Amino acid sequence: MNIYALSSGRGPSGIAIVRISGKKILEICKKLTKLDIIRSNEVNFCKFYDPKNGDVIDPEALLLWFPGPNSYTGYDLAELQIHGSNAVIGALLRVLSEQENCRLAEPGEFTKLAFQNDKIDLLKAESIGDLIHSETELQRKQAIRLIQGNVSNYYNDLRGKIIKSLAHIEAKIDFAEDDLPEKVLKEAHKSIKEIHHEIQKIIEDNKIGEKIRDGFRVSITGEVNAGKSSLLNLISKRDVAIVSDEEGTTRDVIETYINLDGYPVILADTAGIREAKNEIEKKGISLALGQFKEADLNILVIDNTSKKINNEIKKMITKDTIVLLNKSDIQEKPNHTFNVDTILASVKNNKNIEKLIEKIKEKISKKFSSNNSILITRERHRVKLNECLNEINKFLKKDQNKDLELAAEDLRMATRHLGSIIGKVDVEEILGSIFQDFCIGK
Repeated sequence: MNIYALSSGRGPSGIAIVRISGKKILEICKKLTKLDIIRSNEVNFCKFYDPKNGDVIDPEALLLWFPGPNSYTGYDLAELQIHGSNAVIGALLRVLSEQENCRLAEPGEFTKLAFQNDKIDLLKAESIGDLIHSETELQRKQAIRLIQGNVSNYYNDLRGKIIKSLAHIEAKIDFAEDDLPEKVLKEAHKSIKEIHHEIQKIIEDNKIGEKIRDGFRVSITGEVNAGKSSLLNLISKRDVAIVSDEEGTTRDVIETYINLDGYPVILADTAGIREAKNEIEKKGISLALGQFKEADLNILVIDNTSKKINNEIKKMITKDTIVLLNKSDIQEKPNHTFNVDTILASVKNNKNIEKLIEKIKEKISKKFSSNNSILITRERHRVKLNECLNEINKFLKKDQNKDLELAAEDLRMATRHLGSIIGKVDVEEILGSIFQDFCIGK
């Protein structure tokens, strides 16, 4: 079966790219272009026709031809570059749908074929998806680092070391009566202990890789009518939350994703903290407190004109808190002091908001800096590393003089869990969840 898809964005645009891949697409390309010879790895200038009636779809187009297995998918692959009007795109996709054994590709199917044909490993496949969806510089750099294969090589190396130790143990099992050096088992045990330390170090990473991929959670919490929603709108540079002088306007958690000068941030506005007047407000405050606990960083907004601060608010001031004393346009001097980072500002006049943004970036940078070159970017990887670590723990606790065969089984399971991260085992059950987030033409 041959597959096709629009790989560029929907028109109108100057150029659109349609991909087609499969075992017999050369015949389709010749029918569409009326070319007798299509040169590989070169630009073929051509016209695209409707084979049914001979009508020209695009009079000035390009065709790039990549014969398998030296292509992205491992099968024959062509890229059809056409003018990007919706009419031209629609006509070409219609003609392709009419060809024998040719269907629209599923999301991520081109990359799935590349993985299945051993063109890329599972980590690289996932990172290609991350690169497509990257919105900040941090996300782009992280995805590229994974695509370049350094992380895959690292996991492959760890897996190779475990397999080497396993081979030594199995040799001891198979040749128990032979005089194998005792140091063989000792060296295997030492190597596995070192691997345990390395994996433990990777896991204890404060989930930096996942936060770069998904976004750092910053919660705006504080008093009722202190300017929290206005602050959310100001930082987001759009009207995300309803702003009103009426107290208790915000009842639910309102989230927005922003690119904060390269930092991916999920910014949340929450209900004001006070004694709840009804059940709905009580639930809103409960959500606000939950958001506060889960956030990577909290901005605590306090009305600088107020004389007294709610006790519940005072309890929320921690090292992961930035206090924003708002309404300096009314009260110019700080009315309250705290032993944490405090910024006197006016959301109404956009005063010192840039200072706040710089402080947010500084806090995130310090809190989530890492010396590890290997960062976990998905929960799937973390689960498999923990499972690998559990098997290694079992191995290290066993008496190898008595339980050598069971110890070997522990290492076999460890290699399986580690291998599943990069696709060295049967991973059919996880392919669907990985590739469903891809674009159709990728």
